[in-house]
Amino acid sequence: MFNQEDTKMITSRGSSVKVVEAQVERFKKGFPWIRIIGPATPERGIDVLSAEEEKDAVEYCGKAEMAGKCKFVPASGAASRMFKDIFAGLSELEGGKDVAPGSAVDRLSSSIEKFAFYTPELFGKPEDSMEYRKSVASKVLTDEGLAYGSKPKGVILFHRYVDEVRTAFAEHLVEAQEYMKNADGSCNLVVTISPEHRELFEAALAAVKEKFEKRYGVKYNISFTYQSKATDTIAVDMKDRPFRKDDGSLLFRPAGHGALIYNLNDVDDEVVSIKNIDNVSNERLLPLTAKYKKVLMGRALILRDRIFSYLRALDAEADPKAPSCHRLCDEIESFLDRELCTQVPLTTTASARVALLRSKLDRPIRVCGMVRNQGEPGGGPFVVGLKDGSTSLQILEGAQINKDDAGAMEALSRATHFNPVDLVCCLRNYKGEKFDLLKYVDEDAGFISSKSWQGRELKALELPGLWNGSMSDWNTQFVEVPVETFNPVKVVLDLLRPAHQG
Repeated sequence: MFNQEDTKMITSRGSSVKVVEAQVERFKKGFPWIRIIGPATPERGIDVLSAEEEKDAVEYCGKAEMAGKCKFVPASGAASRMFKDIFAGLSELEGGKDVAPGSAVDRLSSSIEKFAFYTPELFGKPEDSMEYRKSVASKVLTDEGLAYGSKPKGVILFHRYVDEVRTAFAEHLVEAQEYMKNADGSCNLVVTISPEHRELFEAALAAVKEKFEKRYGVKYNISFTYQSKATDTIAVDMKDRPFRKDDGSLLFRPAGHGALIYNLNDVDDEVVSIKNIDNVSNERLLPLTAKYKKVLMGRALILRDRIFSYLRALDAEADPKAPSCHRLCDEIESFLDRELCTQVPLTTTASARVALLRSKLDRPIRVCGMVRNQGEPGGGPFVVGLKDGSTSLQILEGAQINKDDAGAMEALSRATHFNPVDLVCCLRNYKGEKFDLLKYVDEDAGFISSKSWQGRELKALELPGLWNGSMSDWNTQFVEVPVETFNPVKVVLDLLRPAHQG
């Protein structure tokens, strides 16, 4: 299947022929569908907290001990999707055809003064003309102006204030100091970027770091990390043969955000907040954002400490057959079912029961914010059946749901919430040791997507997503958070929404 040049290329990327052969075989076999028991809802699977419970969580967050905390921000993507409609409109204008009223380019140009990246020097005074619309689109996208069409989202100016404008990355720094500051005043961020964007991010950091540290009384420790080339997956043609470029070389593609589990595994801090680079809002909404991050963190720490107490209690039980151990196991099973929607299969012996419950408890923890479904794109929360006969809470993407399975589609129709990617994770065990996160990935939870390369169709292999299959074997809890905490910028016109205006 692979020649000498192929082998040299594969190994130079940090992978192996065996791994790539397994990827090709995966295209042929496909991925098994996940068995959906039902959607996670407020009736079962999603905690809707009272005001008192929210207050208790925030207070617990403030007093619980932890071995450091940090914010993990996936930010490696370029902003090309954000400007997809603007690129299309510019193409029309360059072809001599004006865009339709109300189109993306029309709205961009007519509202240009409302965007943080607007300056009179670059864009002039808005006009209702084809030439002006073309000029605006070109100056936003190309080297004629801002060149945003080739830059990452993180360095695009999102918000305007009386005395400054801020990039999405800068807003994450402001957020972090509000709810992720360590006891010593430090604030740790791990930001995943593409190597070609490093200089842009370093410049964006240098522009605000000293000013923000002085303003907020914080010391930022920023780590920029790359998605490893070794995690890229091979592409295949429509007959499941390795896809070859015109020069005969193999084509590898980034395998989605699931590859970032390797980056997360390198984090030393115990408590990690995860939030995408484009999900930030104007600072006037920071009190609400910070409150619910602290709620999620408090819930994660409450869950952590309860699980740790059970594991220590199991350690203290010398005889699995003793009545005290039997009562403890009953209590743990009830806890797993009630708090994590984890029902465990029957075991044949007392020792096997203890071992099973220990394995279910002793794993990484995540508490995920969920918002009411209002038509926004994103994965959803479900209760699923696992291979060992147990159940658990999982976040599934649309591609993981079998459209030909009436039961799965019925469960999807009853879903009430979706995943805004707002997580708090606990990455150490009850002995204070770091978990090896790679041991808790479900390799069968990836998926295959259709793509193209220079007009040629191909199939691409997505690794189990970071908050999907890569966290499949984590202890998971879903908590409802207000939709006002979710303000993603998927397209540039989203910056006109109230959450991004002053």
